[in-house]
Amino acid sequence: MIKSMTAYARAENQTAPYTVRVEVRSYNSRHLDVALKLTHGFESLEERVKSIVAETVARGRVDIRVQIHDESDAGIAFDVNLPRARAYHEALSRLTQALNLTGPMSIETVLAAGSLVRAVEVEKDMDAVWPQLEPCLKTAMTDLDAMRRVEGDNMARDFRQRLDAIETMLAEIGDQAEKLPQMARQRLQARIDALTHGVVEIDQTRIAQEAALLADRSDISEEIVRATSHIEQFRALMEDDTPAGRPLNFLLQEFNREFNTMGSKSGKATMSHIIVAVKSELEKLREQVQNVE
Repeated sequence: MIKSMTAYARAENQTAPYTVRVEVRSYNSRHLDVALKLTHGFESLEERVKSIVAETVARGRVDIRVQIHDESDAGIAFDVNLPRARAYHEALSRLTQALNLTGPMSIETVLAAGSLVRAVEVEKDMDAVWPQLEPCLKTAMTDLDAMRRVEGDNMARDFRQRLDAIETMLAEIGDQAEKLPQMARQRLQARIDALTHGVVEIDQTRIAQEAALLADRSDISEEIVRATSHIEQFRALMEDDTPAGRPLNFLLQEFNREFNTMGSKSGKATMSHIIVAVKSELEKLREQVQNVE
């Protein structure tokens, strides 16, 4: 099964006292690379989150952002700097007396000093938030996987069309290859005739032997068989349930090797043109395969 490595998904779960939001983006990468950003105080959930990501994604970079808001009374706490508040209040009282000011001193006036009340770190209960975070995270990952599958289906259709085109061109190359032995003999005979001008009588058996050697050097039947096998393997990998990106990339390298060999052996212009067209299709496949999980 073909899956794209590029996708996006988000999910939200609002169940008191927590509000949980998960946002996931995935990109191309040679390996599984998870970049996680968690709300401060919940960092110890990192391994749990990454284990769920790994259940869905086998390869690619995954940027995941998890926001957790604790709206319970236990999640909010403040500390008062009483010594500083008393000192500031006494200073204001002396100032009031020195300036003969009247009227009550409000709490707002005292708080204006700053740093008297500050939020304090409250230890988070991971086991309490996890039952809410886990389904939210799994929903986001399921949606991400669905998007990767849809894009993968589109890529698979393109792969099949290109493989069909390569298969057709490979058959044309095979037809051309069958004519190579006769062409080798004709070229050899023409070269001998041009050199001897028909004056020297040449042993036809020797000509046949030399022509056979030339034909053997230009024989591409093994390369055609292997290329045909690669096409079958490519299609089989596309239907397999395991991630196909790496084996497909390796298979395309083998594909290129076979057609490079065919090109070096071929002495026929029409065959060389077909091989160039095939290599163009292989390059387009290679570019697409870089995005396959």
